[in-house]
Amino acid sequence: MRLLIKQRVFTWSDTYDVYDEYENPKYYVKAEIFAWGHQLHVYDQEGNELGVIHQKVLSFLPEFEIEINGEVIGTIYKNFTFFSNNYEVEYMGWKVEGDYLGWNYDIYDGEEAILHINKKVLAWGDTYVLDIMREEDEVNGLLLVLAIDAANCGK
Repeated sequence: MRLLIKQRVFTWSDTYDVYDEYENPKYYVKAEIFAWGHQLHVYDQEGNELGVIHQKVLSFLPEFEIEINGEVIGTIYKNFTFFSNNYEVEYMGWKVEGDYLGWNYDIYDGEEAILHINKKVLAWGDTYVLDIMREEDEVNGLLLVLAIDAANCGK
């Protein structure tokens, strides 16, 4: 299965539309404009909130938490380095490998690859393709990819 994440270009805040492999709308993502730190809310097409990604503003380096139903289920935070960006991902026991700063990486559950993420280069606005191996990982994978994007943007 495949998801396509497209960032809306002319909006006041980060807004994304998420489509299935047939380019039917499936989810949408809206940022809070007046939030303390960066916050993204993920909704299904019926308007039900599926999760929230929010920045912890009282941390020394950028740190983002992923919440579902008000419970924090994962964290991504930037490690201190001088010459490159390096992030630590603590989320459902998954690990991220590849060039996730260049948007070509895989997510593993143990030794099994469960998601492949690739950024489309020639697209209007940021556009990402998620190839998802297991249907049950769709929402959790989407939340993790959005959290990595938020961390990469340095907001």
